[in-house]
Amino acid sequence: MDAKSDTADAAVARIAARQHGAVTRRQLEASGLGSKAITIRVRKGQLHRVHQGVYTVGHPALSAHERFMAAVLACGEGAVLSHGSAAVLWKLLRPLDGPVHVSVPTTAGRKARGGIHIHRTPALAESSSSPTSTWQGGGRGRRLLTTRRENIPVTSIPRTIEDLEGSVPPRLYRRAKRQAELAGHRLDGVESDGTRSDLEMAFLGFFRRYRLPKPEANVKLGRWEVDFLWRAQRLVVEADTWLYHRGSVAFEDDHARDLDLRAAGFTVLRFTDKQLESEPARIAADLRRALGLDSR
Repeated sequence: MDAKSDTADAAVARIAARQHGAVTRRQLEASGLGSKAITIRVRKGQLHRVHQGVYTVGHPALSAHERFMAAVLACGEGAVLSHGSAAVLWKLLRPLDGPVHVSVPTTAGRKARGGIHIHRTPALAESSSSPTSTWQGGGRGRRLLTTRRENIPVTSIPRTIEDLEGSVPPRLYRRAKRQAELAGHRLDGVESDGTRSDLEMAFLGFFRRYRLPKPEANVKLGRWEVDFLWRAQRLVVEADTWLYHRGSVAFEDDHARDLDLRAAGFTVLRFTDKQLESEPARIAADLRRALGLDSR
């Protein structure tokens, strides 16, 4: 390999390192590789075509990040990861089957590509204050539309949540919204019912069904946030399920929370998803006693 070729390959390697192993044909050419050189490297297995004009360097097996970056690069200038794929990148959802979702800042002009679901979103074309983010609106009304995560262009968390509504099953939308809220992200313009899990939503329905007073949901008491609070009765109810309380850290936090709350004069009751499903009448009776409603 001559020095010129070595320099070109080194340049390609640097670009690939920044882009999770993915490079565009334009980047290959700008690095000094002509059509013949690209073809030779494809035949040798040094480059692997993922989409038209997009390759991965070194190996054909794609990680999730490589798939995401390759799809964004394939869709051209201004394209960003979005919808369910963005939710996976933000760790709001577990990996999803199906195509990679990419939003582009136009209403036309981008051809459909295998393995990519293209969303045409003119709002993404609005002027940005930096080369890595796009904002909508002005003054205090400005909100972030796009940014980067792990160097992959992606819709912001609030925009991702907006895009998910109606594009994924309701349970996945609720799960992503809950995860965003738990991580402390503000979701301006996204309606919230104040619950953070399907189980908590089920409990609110249960309270209505058994005509129990409606509690406050997800309330801060000292350093802890509790699922449900009847403030006047100083009663706290925690909704437990393995999915949301797994692991030793969560287990220890739950018990530390209970000790602190009891020391502050609160009664703490815990009910599981299985109990809510199989013994709702017993839970209702327990709550009525704790709320002082038995004598009514």
